[in-house]
Amino acid sequence: MPRRPLLEFEKPLVELEQQIEQIRQLARDSEVDVTQQLHQLESLAARRRHEIFQNLTPAQKIQVARHPHRPSTLDFIQMFCEDWIELHGDRRGNDDQALIGGVGRLGDQPVMLIGHQKGRDTKENVARNFGMATPGGYRKAMRLMDHADRFRLPILSFIDTPGAYAGLQAEEQGQGEAIAVNLREMFRLRVPVIATVIGEGGSGGALGIGVADRLLMFEHSVYTVASPEACASILWRDAAKAPDAAAALRITGSDLIELGVVDEVLPEPAGGNNWAPLEAGQTLKAALEKHLSQLLECSEQDLRDARYQKFRTMGRYLEDSSQVPGRAA
Repeated sequence: MPRRPLLEFEKPLVELEQQIEQIRQLARDSEVDVTQQLHQLESLAARRRHEIFQNLTPAQKIQVARHPHRPSTLDFIQMFCEDWIELHGDRRGNDDQALIGGVGRLGDQPVMLIGHQKGRDTKENVARNFGMATPGGYRKAMRLMDHADRFRLPILSFIDTPGAYAGLQAEEQGQGEAIAVNLREMFRLRVPVIATVIGEGGSGGALGIGVADRLLMFEHSVYTVASPEACASILWRDAAKAPDAAAALRITGSDLIELGVVDEVLPEPAGGNNWAPLEAGQTLKAALEKHLSQLLECSEQDLRDARYQKFRTMGRYLEDSSQVPGRAA
């Protein structure tokens, strides 16, 4: 059985895991009862894992968000939908594999599902461009959202990208224009839109499918205007200062809840979603069903008005504390 990739801060767990595996092997090879010892070690490992993941720095959360075994858009869709049908193409000659979409059901509710898709290995990552969509990907997403709007299908989007692809050809094909059109057009959609950051939410590449009535994110996901590496290179001309940039950017769920950007932060299993993907899927499904049931009660006009106001208030602040209502000058 291949060993699960361990992140740097998980290394203290290695010795415990080795002891647990040795005891399991002993139990398989003999009739010795090791149930008690195994239970004690597993409890200790779970406790230490919980302690480690409860105290992650922003830079460490980025490592979790980028973990190669973290559940992807397709993983979650397959957990939710038995009748998922993928739809292809932007009707302009492109079918970007980094941004996928199709129709399915969440419980009894027909929905349109759209999301970034990374690969599991190098070959698949190259085919899916490491989850970095081209203009064709965003035009495909907009085509599917128009389809959902026409047939009154709620839209569920899953964000997991380091950013839109910034290659020369993508720029020549109108990368900025494609994302800008999505930002504009998503505000007019008459159906509920719920976006979830399931891994890494980077820059305009995330926003291109992220204009939503509800924005959710997992506990160890990140949502940022630029990668910490890029930010450190721009500000300090030193990518090695990425951990400092990660802290300054306020990219974690707790930061973004406080800033009013995110509507709910979903808890993850101890060790992150890659340790218990089915448990993560159940958490996400329950949250989506809850928010969708609330949004389906709203009229089309109320949905659009609330969506507009949600994004208009983001970033608003008062420079003078004396201007805060109820506070004396």
